[in-house]
This record gives sequence, C-alpha cells and structure tokens, in this order.
Amino acid sequence: MPADRPGHSDRTRRTMHQGLSLASIRSRICLFFWLCLAALPASAQAAPGMPGMLEADSTPAREIMGLSHFVLLITGSIFAVVGGLLVYVIIRFRAREADAEHEPAQVYGSVQVELAWTVIPVLIVVVLFLTTARIIFAIQDAPEPASALDVTVIGHQFWWEFRYPKLGIVTANELHVPVGTPGKPFPTYLELLSADVDHSFWVPQLGGKTDLIPNHPNKMWIDPEKPGVYLGQCAQFCGVEHAKMLLRVYADTPEQFEAWVKNEQRPGAQDQAVEAGRHVFETQACMNCHTISGTAAKGTFGPDLTHMMSRATIAAGAADNTPENLNAWIKNPNDFKPGALMPVMQLSDEQVNELVAYLSTLH
Repeated sequence: MPADRPGHSDRTRRTMHQGLSLASIRSRICLFFWLCLAALPASAQAAPGMPGMLEADSTPAREIMGLSHFVLLITGSIFAVVGGLLVYVIIRFRAREADAEHEPAQVYGSVQVELAWTVIPVLIVVVLFLTTARIIFAIQDAPEPASALDVTVIGHQFWWEFRYPKLGIVTANELHVPVGTPGKPFPTYLELLSADVDHSFWVPQLGGKTDLIPNHPNKMWIDPEKPGVYLGQCAQFCGVEHAKMLLRVYADTPEQFEAWVKNEQRPGAQDQAVEAGRHVFETQACMNCHTISGTAAKGTFGPDLTHMMSRATIAAGAADNTPENLNAWIKNPNDFKPGALMPVMQLSDEQVNELVAYLSTLH
C-alpha cells in the first residue's frame, strides 16, 4: 500500500475540520431561523392578563405600529441581504483541498465598495430619522378638540391616581374613558405628574410610553377605537414593587361612561348596618391616608376609597377586589405586594371584619 504523501494527512484533517465547521454553521443558522418562525405566532397575540404589545386600538398606537413595521421592513431587508451574502460567501469561497497551498486574492481597497457602504447607510439613517420625526410631531402636536376629556394622572409608589378636574371625580388604578365615533371623536388628554419618583404610563394598545417626572408635567392622548379593557403598567423602575404597579383602562361606550360618571359623583354610601366598620375606619390611621366623601376622611397619601368596590382589583391590580382579598390585604399588605407602603394596621380580627363589611358597601 503506497505511503501517504508528505503533508497529505494534515491537509485531509484540515479539510474535514473545515467541512464540520461549515455544517455546524449551517445547522445553527437553520435552528435560529426556525426558532424565529416558531416565536412569531406566540408573540402576535398577548397572553391573558398581559398588555398586547403587537396590537393597536388607538390612533397614537396605530401610528407607532406603522412606524415599527416600516423600520422592521428596512432592517429586515438589511438583515436578509447581509445574511444572504454572508451565506453565499461562506459556501462559494470555502476552503477546498485543491486550494490548500494557495492564498485567496487580496483586495486592498475599492472606492466603489467604500462609497456604497458609506452612502447607503447614511441614506437609510436619514430616512428613518425623518419618518420617526414625522410620527412624533404628528402625535405630540395633534390639536385638542373641544370634546376632549381631560384627566390628570399622578404616579405614586406603587399605584395610579386619576383626577377628572371638569367632572369632580378622583379614582385610582382604573381609568375610564369614552369611546368616540367617526363623526364625533372623543379623545382623552392625559396630564402626567409624579408624587415621588419617576414612573412611566404605558398601555401599549393605546399609545407609547410616556414618563411621569417629578416637577415636570408631561402630556399624551389616547382615543380607543372600540369598547373594552386595555391593560398596562408602569414601565419605569420606581422601586421594589414596580412590577405590580398595574393599571386598567376601561374604554366605555358613551352611555356606559355617563353612567360611570354619575355613580362616581355620588358621595360614599353610609349604611347604618355597617356603622361599626365606619367607626373603625375613622378612628384608626386609615383616614390619614385615604378619602371617602361624606366622611371626615380626607387623606391623599393613599387611593380614594369612595367607590372602591366599583373597581375590579385592589393593590393596583395585584389581586381581585373581593371581600376575602380585601380582608387579607388589610391584615398584611406585604402578602400581596412585598415592599408596599401601606403599613400593617395591627387590627383585631373583629375590627378587620367590621372594616371590610363597611368598605364592601362603597360601590
């Protein structure tokens, strides 16, 4: 059997190694491609109880979504071109056994190539900049119609306060806005304030993120196109319970919104059957932080409780608003939101039961 030529076995091993590397690269590219395809259906629809980041149900959100699709089209095309050229070069110019002793041709500069990879990216950046600027100004400079609803949003650690100055309504964590019609738009203009640290108002189906900065009012507007509940939350880290600073936006029909306004404008219910619970509320520290219209409680540090049972959740969305959860919340708020600023009241079981009975009448 003839002996191997000098260097033949080394070249063979080198060629096999290069072949394995190429196969590995191909397999990784295919795996990445199929993982991206598999993730698309899952990301296209929000999971229950989560904000829908790929859905647009308001004019600002639709403008932002259109911009994101445009940017994705351009960047996706760049990725496809560069990735395609890279795969072509890897396959077309891979090392071959016949070329083991030769070095590829060396190119030491090309004016045409250098101009191309300079001018084309600059043009792409300019187009993206102009398009983004147009969308920003179209949203921020939109004129406020006379029919608009004004709401003041105040971010607290870790809950939302909503004030309707023209309607005399103060509520928390659940924002009610009307849905307009094509012939009668009814947008809602939000003035965003912070009572403590930086927060960020974000309901992705209705608009982009806008920060709430102490001593620096910001504004944004939304106009939901269909009735429903839209979920959002604080998108700026604001402390230990930032992740549970949730909010719900109820887009009501004009009739539903009018009924809600009438209910919210009524004073708090005063049922004699739960007088013991009201006495607990007014003689403990509760009234120092909370307000219930029709009582001596005028606190502003915590949410307004005048119509708290009309809300679906408590603790800024951390739990369903049920007597059982309310009882547990009063006994120890940290069971629901570790780090919550509401203190443990150290009430007896009887006092807690009486207080829950009273609060449960506040519809």
